[in-house]
Amino acid sequence: MDVAHCYLKGNADAVEFCPYDLYHNVLAVSTYTLQEGCQPNRHGSISLFNVDEDKGHLDMVFSEETAGIFDIKWSPPGGRLNPFLAQADADGYLRIKMLEGCSNGVEGVTLKEIIKEKISNSMCLYLDWNPSATSITVGLSDGSVSIVSVLESKLEIQEQWKAHDFELWTTCFDTHQPNLIYTGSDDCKLSCWDLRDRPPNVVFQSSKVHKMGVTCIEKSPHDPNILLTGSYDEFLRVWDLRSLSKPLNNTSISLGGGVWRVKQHPFIPGLVLAACMHNGFAIVAIKGDNAEVLETYNKHDSLAYGVDWQKGEANHLGGKTKPLMATCSFYDKHVRVWRSANDIIL
Repeated sequence: MDVAHCYLKGNADAVEFCPYDLYHNVLAVSTYTLQEGCQPNRHGSISLFNVDEDKGHLDMVFSEETAGIFDIKWSPPGGRLNPFLAQADADGYLRIKMLEGCSNGVEGVTLKEIIKEKISNSMCLYLDWNPSATSITVGLSDGSVSIVSVLESKLEIQEQWKAHDFELWTTCFDTHQPNLIYTGSDDCKLSCWDLRDRPPNVVFQSSKVHKMGVTCIEKSPHDPNILLTGSYDEFLRVWDLRSLSKPLNNTSISLGGGVWRVKQHPFIPGLVLAACMHNGFAIVAIKGDNAEVLETYNKHDSLAYGVDWQKGEANHLGGKTKPLMATCSFYDKHVRVWRSANDIIL
């Protein structure tokens, strides 16, 4: 059920709803556009939208030109008073911007850059905050991963090491054990690292399950033993981490397109939104060893790239819900906000 949409000038690659209470209607969208030639130019933009579902509006309230952006993430609530937005840039910089605005969370919101750091001469491809919003893990195009401390007035690289042989497309903290991070790469490997060791030690590495590059990793916010991965091989996989040194992949489902991004619903266990590249978007229900597609969304005309659920408890009150989602597609340059066509019973 479509709510609103907007056309952007650049290739849209990431959408993120703000998780802070006053700003649940604020949606951040980033773009990345490559101008080819003798000296390729990678440029982009970051924009903020107010999502007004009652009026069916998606109103841009802030936008600025930037280097090409591969990923954006809001800081987790509870770690900081003001929302911070981190962006992973094609020029090798990690930038942190603070959301400023009026108390109603809509009018006059802006992003103010507060700190930045050159992480690498390679491109920053992906990022994730730790639960306390004190550090960020960054995946790099040369296969390295960087752990960066977020201090009051600067960013400080704690660790940086060669984790994979090819592009490191995805990395995330374990929200239940923040001393662990996961990485996934074009080398088809899924790895887990213990940050308490110097240099970080490999806890496990899976190299035979994914048949193509690992593109996304998402730890369940509801079950400390569940990890999701997506791959170019079109499979969404569910991992059981109860034996951390030898995790088991008990559940897999083919989504008909490379699984570029997955997002688990903040309140509904087992409900997953996936961007399936050439096959649109899918809402997937995972229960035990079973996974099934509940609904698909194919209103975009090109690569399905960015996905997110709107946060806020209003989205799951009453025992059933039609969650609100944002999606974006790369070449059609559109961001769309829509609701599930069917009630999802809690």
